[in-house]
Amino acid sequence: MKKFVSSWKSSSSPRKKRKYQAQAPLHIKRLFLSAHLVKALREKYKIRSVVLRKGDTVKVMRGEFSGKSGKIESVNTRRSKIFVDAAFKLKRDGSKSFLPLHPSNVVITELVLDDKWRKRSLEGNKEGTK
Repeated sequence: MKKFVSSWKSSSSPRKKRKYQAQAPLHIKRLFLSAHLVKALREKYKIRSVVLRKGDTVKVMRGEFSGKSGKIESVNTRRSKIFVDAAFKLKRDGSKSFLPLHPSNVVITELVLDDKWRKRSLEGNKEGTK
């Protein structure tokens, strides 16, 4: 495989878009893990989407588990998938097996603001657009 080219900006070809996302390094793939905010949070922070992280509460909008809400258990940056505690299958021994979801299929209902950098970036965005 060829090396990732950061100077590439965009293309109308879906093949090239998929290749860009597949070959991206992890610090760029992390930015692909963003989801929309619910209307109340969107109005509060004046921003449409935020990068997902462990602990955020999300509502599943598509697929087998649509309508269910839960916290994010883990985020897999390499595979671009998230694991929500509401989306699971029971194994034969009774333990839970969390199923991977794509971030575009969820909407954020509650944010974790323990991280001072994340809080500052959200608050700064709110003040900058007034």
